[in-house]
Amino acid sequence: MKINHPALINSLRLAYSAEKAAAYAYVGHARSLKNPDEKVAVQQIENDEWEHRKNVLRIMQQHEVSVSKYFEFKYNLIGLLISFSCYFIGRFMPYFFAGKLESGNVCEYFRMMKYFHSIGITKHDKVLHEMGIKEKEHEVFFLEMIKDEKWMPLFEKIFNWGVNNSLNDVDLEIENDPNYSEKKEYCKN
Repeated sequence: MKINHPALINSLRLAYSAEKAAAYAYVGHARSLKNPDEKVAVQQIENDEWEHRKNVLRIMQQHEVSVSKYFEFKYNLIGLLISFSCYFIGRFMPYFFAGKLESGNVCEYFRMMKYFHSIGITKHDKVLHEMGIKEKEHEVFFLEMIKDEKWMPLFEKIFNWGVNNSLNDVDLEIENDPNYSEKKEYCKN
């Protein structure tokens, strides 16, 4: 079923290409790490991003949404540049900026769900919800890795993300409560 919702189409195209950029970035991030446990964790997050990309493509195909060649080129380049930079910018900054990025990505999937609802489509709720929650788990992981670093207070103040600031309102403790309604409307703002 072809959709006519420009904002939703743009969100799908952007998410599809941005997931590739994130996956590429995590390749360099993982390779730049010395701690083997951290390396494995970041590689798992990379795998999650590839899985999200597959899920978004399936949704796009169901609704005859084409892949944006522009976004593919742009985000391919961005992902490769970030991947390469991880070897030179130390341990803190890749974790910090990955966490901030993932924090914003959480709402992208909940926003897509709202766009679909606005045109009467609910069949993608489960996968979009799961991807949004997975992005929140990534955010929490990255924050946990650097929350006590000396640079955190300064970066949090400058970039408005960190221990006391998130770009979304998803609460994993509530989300994992079996009595909690899956119909919670996240990312209202």
